[in-house]
Amino acid sequence: MDNISFGGDWTLEKLERIRKYLVAYSTIMNNYKEKFRYAYIDAFAGTGYQLLNHDEDQNLPLFPEFVEADSQQFLDGSARIALQVEPRFTKYIFIEKDEKRFSSLQQLKQDFSHLSEDIILINADANAYLTDLCLNYNWSRNRAVLFLDPFGMQVSWTTIEAIAKTGAIDLWYLFPLGVAVNRLLKRDGAINEPLRERLNKLFGTNEWYESFYQTSVTIDMFGEQKRTIKVSDFGLVSKYFVERLNSVFPGVASNPLALLNSRNIPLYLLCFASGNKRGSKTAVNIAQHILKG
Repeated sequence: MDNISFGGDWTLEKLERIRKYLVAYSTIMNNYKEKFRYAYIDAFAGTGYQLLNHDEDQNLPLFPEFVEADSQQFLDGSARIALQVEPRFTKYIFIEKDEKRFSSLQQLKQDFSHLSEDIILINADANAYLTDLCLNYNWSRNRAVLFLDPFGMQVSWTTIEAIAKTGAIDLWYLFPLGVAVNRLLKRDGAINEPLRERLNKLFGTNEWYESFYQTSVTIDMFGEQKRTIKVSDFGLVSKYFVERLNSVFPGVASNPLALLNSRNIPLYLLCFASGNKRGSKTAVNIAQHILKG
């Protein structure tokens, strides 16, 4: 199988919290199975995680922080974890754009043959498929938990808005805090236009610049001198993104979890948001407890 060649303790942290929420969610929704169908949706399904030692990996990924000095082992990815949850979900939708990884996902139907008729495999761009699913599907009798686990900045804010508009989806999102966003926020604010557009697309606004940078003006013998400096850190970026989620979802966990590498550098921010107004309070309480633990 074409496994994703990185991971570490932060991966275990992420998967365990997702598992706990799926168990709690399916237990609650099982009481309403006559009223609602409820799905698990994984937008970057892949097939799992291969944990490698630095010494054993001859082709390190783009971000070396991904690789931890753990003993080599294979971890079930979120897709397999969801398929093992009891009570079971009504449907399972796994989205994967990469053709090789998508081909590997076919194994799920064999390994979980008792669920194969309810496993839907989608070989498509996650943003395009999710936007269509969210905006053009009747959600009145349908609910879902959606896990967005991108490698970087693939998720567009328009997709997040579409998810929120359903009023029916609980979202877990691995926001690329350290692996992408913080890397692009240069200290002097000199961010080229293509990179600014990527950040605009991620945040759904260009106002992030004013939040993350300050410009001061001084006067010297050469006249006015403008100086722009970065004032944001991991904490400020995290707070800003939670505020963005609060602008479209009725309920958002106030304590997202920073997932760290072995040097305690934040890689991702595990965020939770609930789209259903009536159930958001309970959902957020459960998620916050899981994130705290």
